[in-house]
Amino acid sequence: MDSSALTPTKVLEIFYIIDDFCKEFEPHLAKKPLPTSDKKRRKRAFVMSDSEIMTILVAFQLSQYRNLKAFYLMICREWRSLFPKVLSYNRFVERQKMVAVKLSLFQQIHCAGKCTGFSIIDSTPIKVCHVKRSHRNKVFLGTAQKSKGTMGWYHGFKLHIIINDMGEIVEWKLTKSTTDDRIPLKESSFTKKIFGKLYADKGYISKSLFDELFVDGIHLVTKIRKNMKNQLMDMSDKIMLRKRSLVETVNDELKNIVQIEHTRHRSFDGFCVNLIAAITAYHFLTKKPKLDLEIIERERSIA
Repeated sequence: MDSSALTPTKVLEIFYIIDDFCKEFEPHLAKKPLPTSDKKRRKRAFVMSDSEIMTILVAFQLSQYRNLKAFYLMICREWRSLFPKVLSYNRFVERQKMVAVKLSLFQQIHCAGKCTGFSIIDSTPIKVCHVKRSHRNKVFLGTAQKSKGTMGWYHGFKLHIIINDMGEIVEWKLTKSTTDDRIPLKESSFTKKIFGKLYADKGYISKSLFDELFVDGIHLVTKIRKNMKNQLMDMSDKIMLRKRSLVETVNDELKNIVQIEHTRHRSFDGFCVNLIAAITAYHFLTKKPKLDLEIIERERSIA
């Protein structure tokens, strides 16, 4: 799905997929309800279903709109046939926080790629405001931190993603901006879906980390630093390391096609919902960057 081709038909397709998931999820939720701060649990149905709220959040990421309120008001005016019972925008903002868990589960179950044995990992900064205004930012007080990346200083978080050769996001994790890139790889929950070769940049070099991952069936492949001894490397690994820029393209699409990063957040909950919705929306893009393994094999045979 191209970001400029969001039509009511495409929105309906997304809604049917999400609604089917919610119908499967509801029986399990009835047996073991999610924890809530409300003293009394609501029993009657909401005016807008969770499926509708989740669909609007995902559709917004695929649209050309850069303001959720403007997009929602457009739906109220022009797409009432798709969403006949709309809420006020303030109520919609309250409802989107209630579907965060469902949306996260939907992304993990239906929108996550599968490991193919060729994986690439990288981290990218998620800015929440300009670094010069970080001392005035009250929304992320105590959560966002100032750190320095390859593009200079920024205030926000760090997103770690693992993709396969098809450009699909297999696993992702949000951490503090000061977190070392290697720390998420030490967590079994982050690497449980990964096997085979995992390509990374020089920031992931660690003998102990290599040994830990190798025991779990993951071969971490990185370039070597200038002060390190040269080691023999398979030609296919050298070629794949040159193709590691694929993950940079995925990060670029996450920031410029879907809105994984912007500075208009008014709450930390809203930031989290926007993050999950953006990663979910990326799955629905029809044109994802991917590696042509036939060309790579041809380069290997020539070399």
